[in-house]
Amino acid sequence: MNRVSLLLALTAAAACSAPPSPPAAAPSVASPAASAPRVNAELLVSTAWLADHLQDPGVVVLHVARERAAYDAGHLPGARFLPLGAIVTERDGLPNELPGVAQLDSVFESVGVSDDVRVVLYGELGGLAAGRAFFTLDYLGHLRVALLDGGLEAWQAEGRALATGATPTPARGQFTPRPQSERLVTAAWVREHADDAGMVLIDARPPAEYRGTEPGAGVARPGHIPGGQNIFWRSALVSAEQPLLREVEELRELYRAAGARPGTTVVTYCRTGVQASHAYFVARYLGFDTRMYDGSFIDWSRRPELPVAR
Repeated sequence: MNRVSLLLALTAAAACSAPPSPPAAAPSVASPAASAPRVNAELLVSTAWLADHLQDPGVVVLHVARERAAYDAGHLPGARFLPLGAIVTERDGLPNELPGVAQLDSVFESVGVSDDVRVVLYGELGGLAAGRAFFTLDYLGHLRVALLDGGLEAWQAEGRALATGATPTPARGQFTPRPQSERLVTAAWVREHADDAGMVLIDARPPAEYRGTEPGAGVARPGHIPGGQNIFWRSALVSAEQPLLREVEELRELYRAAGARPGTTVVTYCRTGVQASHAYFVARYLGFDTRMYDGSFIDWSRRPELPVAR
């Protein structure tokens, strides 16, 4: 065999023995889920989880309601009563404003909240009362707060036991407030940032109030804040009768449709700051940087220098 034939034979043998080349990689396309913020799953607990932790001394369960009678009629075993009125106040004619930090500290300590406990919240109004308590503790800098998914309704639907009447007064907690001032915004802040591409303003009221066809009690000028996107707070729930939070992708789609993207700051408001508290919780759960305009539309509509859209 001459030199050329030998070289050709060796080349062919090498080609046959070499491992096949990997196929060219397809161009990667990031899915919406892949680029979405990380869900803060620890902000929501199931009834099954709570049933297993009711006797845990490191867990404090709070039943949030307007009247004690609702609590006395039936509450989760070991749950403490937190009056909704103790964590809101009227200021300058605006209802449901945050009280001072010292007052809130005293209220939460009185029901056994300490820095090292995990607080689980549920209550009346389909989860609104618990949502307001969540916003309040989040503002105060408590790092371990969660809502009970489905609330009292889910607990009862599963045939789990309820307690009635008074419960022993809990030992006073040791809570150190660390107010997160950036969580709370004013009308001036909203107006200043109205054109920010990285800010999405969520109006949590019913659509009729958002459109201005129904003003809502105390609203001077019906309509909504220009640029606000309407996500009625109940849209985040399976139903009024079954107030479980919707699946994560369904919630993400609600907020994507309103313009929220990775890196977006979500600011919630409603009429007086209670419905907005639930929307605040949902946005925090979905991983967004979240803030709330506590004065909400009742404050905005009373300021004649501020525009209202209909």
